[in-house]
Amino acid sequence: MKSRKLWLIVVIAALVGVFYGLDLSQYLSLERLQTLVADNPVQAGVIYFSAYVLITALSLPAAALMTLMGGAVFGLGWGVLLVSFASSLGATLAFLISRTLLRDWVQQRFGRYLETINRGVEKDGASYLFSLRLIPVIPFFAINAVFGLTPIRAWTFYWVSQLGMLPATFVYVNAGAELGAVEELSAAGILTPGLIGAFVLLAIFPYIVKAFMGAWQRRRALAPYRAQKPKQFDNNLLVVGAGSGGLVSAYIAAAVKAKVTLIERHQMGGDCLNTGCVPSKALIRSAHVKKTLARAAEFGIQPVSGEVNFPAVMERVQGVVDAIEPHDSVERYTELGVNCVQGEARIVSPWEVEVTSEAGVQRMTAKNIVIASGARPFVPSIPGIEDTGYLTSDSLWQLREQPERLMVMGAGPIGCELAQAFARLGVKVTLVDMAPRILPREDEDVASYVAECFAEDGIEVLVHHKTVAFTCDNAPEGNGQKLAQLETASGGVIDVAFDQLLVAVGRKANSEQFSDLPLGLTPQGTLQVDEYMRTDIPSIYACGDIVGPYQFTHMAAHQAWYAAVNALFGKLRKFKVDYRVVPWATFTDPEVARVGLNEMDAQEQHIEVDVTRYGIDDLDRAIADGEARGFVKVLTRKGSDKVLGVTIVGYHASDLISEWVLAMKHGIGLNKILGTIHIYPTMAEANKYTAGVWKQANKPEGVLRWVEKFHRWNRN
Repeated sequence: MKSRKLWLIVVIAALVGVFYGLDLSQYLSLERLQTLVADNPVQAGVIYFSAYVLITALSLPAAALMTLMGGAVFGLGWGVLLVSFASSLGATLAFLISRTLLRDWVQQRFGRYLETINRGVEKDGASYLFSLRLIPVIPFFAINAVFGLTPIRAWTFYWVSQLGMLPATFVYVNAGAELGAVEELSAAGILTPGLIGAFVLLAIFPYIVKAFMGAWQRRRALAPYRAQKPKQFDNNLLVVGAGSGGLVSAYIAAAVKAKVTLIERHQMGGDCLNTGCVPSKALIRSAHVKKTLARAAEFGIQPVSGEVNFPAVMERVQGVVDAIEPHDSVERYTELGVNCVQGEARIVSPWEVEVTSEAGVQRMTAKNIVIASGARPFVPSIPGIEDTGYLTSDSLWQLREQPERLMVMGAGPIGCELAQAFARLGVKVTLVDMAPRILPREDEDVASYVAECFAEDGIEVLVHHKTVAFTCDNAPEGNGQKLAQLETASGGVIDVAFDQLLVAVGRKANSEQFSDLPLGLTPQGTLQVDEYMRTDIPSIYACGDIVGPYQFTHMAAHQAWYAAVNALFGKLRKFKVDYRVVPWATFTDPEVARVGLNEMDAQEQHIEVDVTRYGIDDLDRAIADGEARGFVKVLTRKGSDKVLGVTIVGYHASDLISEWVLAMKHGIGLNKILGTIHIYPTMAEANKYTAGVWKQANKPEGVLRWVEKFHRWNRN
């Protein structure tokens, strides 16, 4: 095999050397070919065909020029015939060269990264190749080389290339033929209808192809369901799920006067209102008040006990949910023009949803459907876990008896927030995670800082500990003790006793209910969508936690705009979802807020950055408020003030990050932030002072030396 590869490399190098060394391109000039065609057309055709195959096989940069020349010399008919077969044959040879020389090495080294591509090519490689061949913007030599690395068969590659390149071949050869027909270089000779039409066709061809491919792919995806397509639709849009994504989708549809039905099987508002953002922040607030009371002496206030009435705390949490509930209620959305239906939805075709409720089963139709069915807490399969009576972020809010000992599995944002809140309310909390540190998506200095604060709150943090089993003594004569068996990083085993277990190891998309249709799933189990939020079935869109990759309420609302607008107006114009600037926050104390890259991301992506850090303990307002801790960390492009990412750890970090989100979204650099007036004394000044630290580190030393000389001269 190695000798065969070596001989192939030698032959390719020799051919390229001969082509350029002997300047064979001079024999392919327009004048020479035209003369040869006049004397011996068959010989000219053979020379041209052979040269085209060679140039394409070796991926030399002359194929487009050769195509135009073919039309100019041989005319439209013979030109299309010669170019079509020569380009396909040459492309297949280039494909085989790439396969022989590179495929084994690439698959061995990068195979795990190429698994998805390989599966896609094996499943539908011919269609994918055909689509690419129709788009002349994508260099054909690149397609030849890349497909040589995939499992597609050589014969399939040849005949698909033959068909796929034919439209572009016709357009380019036609342009060449019209150029060849120009008899004089004058306005009358050049501005002929044929030549103008040829260049107009060249210009609009990519748009024609794009429209054709979109229509063809849509028709192909919906073909198996044509018999089920209703002649008329009950709705313009059906939305499944009334969480953040579903509510925004329905709101947008109603606002533009579309007929929309919103289907929810449980509670309006979804997880965010009922079991997520709202109740957790209400609980965190109560815990913060308890902590502040404990610090009363710091502020010159006589210490108070601040006894925790746990049932009252949890009732307050429910009261906050009840107060906000009208914002997401059936009544409000009905007033907005949304038809709200309660029941279990099952999508039975690209245009039909079957809803099962106490009233029975009904079918609804719509031109398009948006799936926004969210996600649920993931519970790992660990021996004994079902016997513990575990809690999740869904069921936690029914708790009214304060546990003495709480074990929290999972040190991500949800686990960290709730662990700290319960610890401050007087619960002995053990936070367990198999990862080497808490908050694994954040930089190590951020995670370490929060971990130190957790230690101050009395939280026992056990990272690098894997939970392998649970035991629960439920015998009548037993004491009902619950134990978790943890495996340490060194291989040892320890037991942790607890009264309640909170499982917070992640969330799983609610995608199982849509298995009746061939909607593609990602390896993470979320619905697969394109940049327009369309699923594999083009009349069905999706947004929110069921899609990912960010399971945030604000991201669900962001995606919902694209899903709804593209579903309703996609025939006129489509919008690609924008993930360039995505902020998030973890509401621990201190808060952790972030947007863009952190140092860990920059290292993984090999991006050179400058890191600027400002300690909030130096900020006047933070000192006055007794919150002088934390920092702002800004990543900028090396040698520039362009902001690539920001992490803030501190008091009101989730509010402070907004200025950086705006800056990154609209390209505002540190110089402009430094030049913007910030009210004194406020926490927001931390952002300006961070820009000042950057400026101090990047001041123009050479210019300042000359300025110093100027001032010295001016004094004398």
